[in-house]
Amino acid sequence: MCAYIGTKSVLATTMTRGEYNEYRGWTIPENEDPSEQGYLVEYVDGGKPNDERHKGYISWSPACVFKDAYRPNGSLNFGDALTALKKGQKVARSGWNGKGMWLVFVKPYSDAVHSCNTPCFSYRAFELPEGANGEPKKSPTLLPYIAMKTVGDELVPWLASQTDVLAEDWLILE
Repeated sequence: MCAYIGTKSVLATTMTRGEYNEYRGWTIPENEDPSEQGYLVEYVDGGKPNDERHKGYISWSPACVFKDAYRPNGSLNFGDALTALKKGQKVARSGWNGKGMWLVFVKPYSDAVHSCNTPCFSYRAFELPEGANGEPKKSPTLLPYIAMKTVGDELVPWLASQTDVLAEDWLILE
């Protein structure tokens, strides 16, 4: 078997194994403890729905497994925030003082999926001088970056501080 580390967005509610089986209309197997604490988990970022009461795929997870795999929104680390940014989501620190501040991943226009949620940039090629031997002009490479929406409603390039990188108070904005 191969090792994997996952990143999924889920909705969850506490539910014993017995409650989950009853919810699904299943008979609990004799070798399983119906009082075992856990969570009904709904995967909201992929997976075909398997219950008409839910928009995503649902399953049950033992409490110890769930708590090792998931952190509540607002208690995420920078890696979680970066993954969300690359998926086109906005993120912020719970501890930021300014209201309405958030980050977004900005893509070069040629690579961007243009939508209201995905800012992008483009520019005319810089007028660069010819090379020493009459070599043709070279256009710069367009690279993505992270931008911050400031309190003053400006979108500016952003650079993470050591505190930001080590913080565990990141949240994904709806």
